[in-house]
Amino acid sequence: MELYTIHTGGFKLDGGAMFGVVPKSMWNKLNPADEINMCSWAMRCLLVQEGNRLILIDNGMGDKQDPKFFNHYYLHGNESLDRSLKKHGFTRDDITDVFLTHLHFDHCGGSVKWTDDRTGYEVAFKNAIYWSKKEHWDWATNPNPREKASFLAENILPIYESGHLKMIEGDGSKQLPFKVMVVNGHTEGMMLPVISHKGKNVIFCADLFPSRWHIGMPYVMAYDVRPLESMKDKERLFAEYANENTVLFFEHDPSAECGTLQKTERGGIALKEVFSLQEVFGK
Repeated sequence: MELYTIHTGGFKLDGGAMFGVVPKSMWNKLNPADEINMCSWAMRCLLVQEGNRLILIDNGMGDKQDPKFFNHYYLHGNESLDRSLKKHGFTRDDITDVFLTHLHFDHCGGSVKWTDDRTGYEVAFKNAIYWSKKEHWDWATNPNPREKASFLAENILPIYESGHLKMIEGDGSKQLPFKVMVVNGHTEGMMLPVISHKGKNVIFCADLFPSRWHIGMPYVMAYDVRPLESMKDKERLFAEYANENTVLFFEHDPSAECGTLQKTERGGIALKEVFSLQEVFGK
C-alpha cells in the first residue's frame, strides 16, 4: 500500500463558524482572520494505492459552480486536483474508487463535472466506483434547512444517475482496503477511513477534526448539526485511537497535513506534534 496527499486548493470560511463557541480572542491566535473575519483553509484529500486499486478519499470543491458561488469562498493557491494527481504520476482516469466521507460541497464537488458541451453533468472519474453510505445519502438527498446550502444536487444526483454509486456496508472492510468509523455530530453518517499502514492507523479526519486546532473538546464547528454528538464522537475516537500508533490526517488544516495525540497531565487529550505524510511514511 502507498498513500499520497492530494491538494485541491485553498478556500476561506468564517472563523467564527469554524471555531463555534470558542471566543475569537482565542482562535484568532491559531488561524488569524482577515479584515472580514475569514480564515484560510485547505481542501486536502488522500489517495490510497493498494494492488490494482487507486482510491481517492474526497475530492474538493470542483470547478463547475458559477463565479458568484466561488466568490463566497475566496479560492486561492496554485494547487489543483489534476496537478496533484499528475505530480504522483496519475490522472483522473486511473482512479478506480472515489470514497466520499460526506456530501458537503467542499468534500464532493469534484465528483461531477460539466459535459463537454456544458449542457449537463457527468462523473469526473469515469472509471471509478463512488462510495457513500445509505444513511448519509438519504440525509443529503432530502436535506434539512440547516444543511441545504451544503448539499448541492448537481454534486450528488449525477453520481446515482450514472450508475457508478455503491453503498458501504458495515465497517467497509469487505469492500475497501480499510475500515470506516461512522460519526454523526457534523452530519448524519459521516465516514472516517481508518487505514492500517506500516504499523500505524491513519485516520482521515474529514470534519470531525478539520484541523489540528479542533482536537480540543470545545472546538466544535458551528456548522455541526449535533455539537454535543461531535464531542461524543471525539471521545469515542480518543478512547480507541489516542496512542502512538495513530496518525491523524487533516483535511482542512491550512499547513499541517498530519498529527499525533498525547494524554495530558490532567487526563485529557492534546496534539503532540505535526508533520507531513511524507515525513512519516516516505515517498
